Amino acid sequence: VMTVPPATLDAFRDHGRARPSLTEDLAEAFDVLDAVKEMGVDLSKLASELETEGVASLEKCFDSLMIALARKRDAILAGEVGTQHLSLGRYEFAVGERLKSWAKMDVARRIWSKDPTVWVSDREEAARTPELADRLGWLGIAEQMEDELAELTDFAREVRRDRFSQVVLLGMGGSSLAPEVLMATLGSSCGYPPLTVLDSTHPSHLNHVMRRIDLARTLFVVSSKSGTTTETMSFFKLFYKAVKEVADEPGKNFVVITDPGSPLEALAEKRKLRRVFTSPREVGGRYSALTYFGLVPAALIGADLHRLLDRALTMGHASHHCVPIADNPSLALGVALGELALAGKDKVTLVTSPSIASFGSWVEQLIAESTGKNGKGVLPIAGERVGPPEVYGSDRLFVYLRVEGDDNEPSDKAIAALEAAGQPVVRIRLDERENLGAEFFRWEMATAAAGAVLGINPFDQPDVEAAKSKTRDLMKAFQRSGVLPAEAPAQVEGGIEVYGGTSTGGSLDDRLTDFLGQSLPGDYVALIAYIAQTPQTDELLGQLRLTLRDRLKLATVVGYGPRYLHSTGQLFKGGDNRGVFILMSDTPEQDIAVPEEQYTFGTLIAAQALGDYQAMGERGRRLIRFHFKCPAVEGLKRLRDAVG
Repeated sequence: VMTVPPATLDAFRDHGRARPSLTEDLAEAFDVLDAVKEMGVDLSKLASELETEGVASLEKCFDSLMIALARKRDAILAGEVGTQHLSLGRYEFAVGERLKSWAKMDVARRIWSKDPTVWVSDREEAARTPELADRLGWLGIAEQMEDELAELTDFAREVRRDRFSQVVLLGMGGSSLAPEVLMATLGSSCGYPPLTVLDSTHPSHLNHVMRRIDLARTLFVVSSKSGTTTETMSFFKLFYKAVKEVADEPGKNFVVITDPGSPLEALAEKRKLRRVFTSPREVGGRYSALTYFGLVPAALIGADLHRLLDRALTMGHASHHCVPIADNPSLALGVALGELALAGKDKVTLVTSPSIASFGSWVEQLIAESTGKNGKGVLPIAGERVGPPEVYGSDRLFVYLRVEGDDNEPSDKAIAALEAAGQPVVRIRLDERENLGAEFFRWEMATAAAGAVLGINPFDQPDVEAAKSKTRDLMKAFQRSGVLPAEAPAQVEGGIEVYGGTSTGGSLDDRLTDFLGQSLPGDYVALIAYIAQTPQTDELLGQLRLTLRDRLKLATVVGYGPRYLHSTGQLFKGGDNRGVFILMSDTPEQDIAVPEEQYTFGTLIAAQALGDYQAMGERGRRLIRFHFKCPAVEGLKRLRDAVG
């Protein structure tokens, strides 16, 4: 045991310098010892007394340390990191056996040592998979970011001092979902501006945001890991031009979060933007909730960053390799996700307390984009209202995240009924909303562990590029001809164009019924809406998905485009072919030009919808597309009635 008093450590950090001082001035040291002996001091006796006293003192320190560790362990197991209980029925044996084998293989230590062979068979293969070597920085990020708390707090005070009334984050996927969850869950503290996340290229949504903000008093956070994300850069060009018209120094209204050396960092310097935060390159986008990508927006709304990081650190300690693997909450959850997926229960259904309802969208991206590849995957089901046991098939694992103090009675009863019916259930209890910090870490490690069980690399996203590539090709064609290439609709009825499907005739209702007739037990239905998200469209899509679930007994997911391309889009294209996809798009009533470009946001989202349709068609997905020439709300009502 080597002890260093905190005051000594702080002093060394402040002005100390590491050097081999014990070997300096040896001759002078021996002279001093000789002089002390001549003075009659018995150095041997003195050293013996000091040794005895020192050992006694260190024994007390060691006993105190062991007592503190025992108390910490008891506190962790008692729930400070969120009690987790797995009720897996006949699948408990497979999970237990996997955990035992991982203990023998020292998997927990290997994960913390960033050993890529946890996910691939040997180091030669790991060398050919660079993401495994440089995407594990999230393991220690909470401790690293604690050193940046003062900087983040000072920056938030600076923004308050300059009287910004609103913060708008421009980002997609991993850059936007954690900030959205933090705002929805924690809200903005008194005196701090609220946060709006913009991740839709639909002109109606952009117009809605533009109408709600005072441009001169809005701080824009431009968030992109690569610094080249098409949607984010288009947003930036739009709002930079708009702010330039009302402010002499528009750069003061913009903050950048990106990787070191990205094109966005260079752009920030060129345009003299207010501030650049560069996040660690070795943390992937969907694992970046506890980096600057999540913490800068959190600081701006006045969130308690210390509490968030403290909860994350506590979960990290509870999940460390020194903890027996059977008591490791993150690895136990990950093994359960992976083993049940292998057994056919590959739809993890997230049931949350009302105050953390938005957390499901973050988990959705993390799991889907990490595991949905090579024909495998775990499909996360977020936002689907929990129903009675009879509406579910045999392909579900339910995870119930319960916050103490919320109105949990409906979910408590529903989960109890599902468990009584034999459905596997994982229960996680959160004492407070700031436990989001712990949950970010728990689910990141669990997802990485599930990837190891499934035999896939959880840190790449090989199929995300497919729709992007199609979109680029369509945009190039548009720039050449002024129109997007498009096939003729198979049917037009009541202002709705129909593309794809299976039947060649009949009404819209008949065509949709025939299409849904392809579904099989264990499939899922995905509703993908390239329309503006509003409370009314949320409600109608929710009604449509529940009708489909109850009628077909299939899992349902909803995603708005283009944001979903950076989330479940990877699993839809790279996972197994179990999806039945209904794409929806519309023609915006008003369009908005993208400054510095030769296209509009309406053209961009149309190209994204069409490119996505083509990319999934090439992968042989069961697919039908409805394009609303009428208002989107009317189109959604028409589809809801058709399946009702």
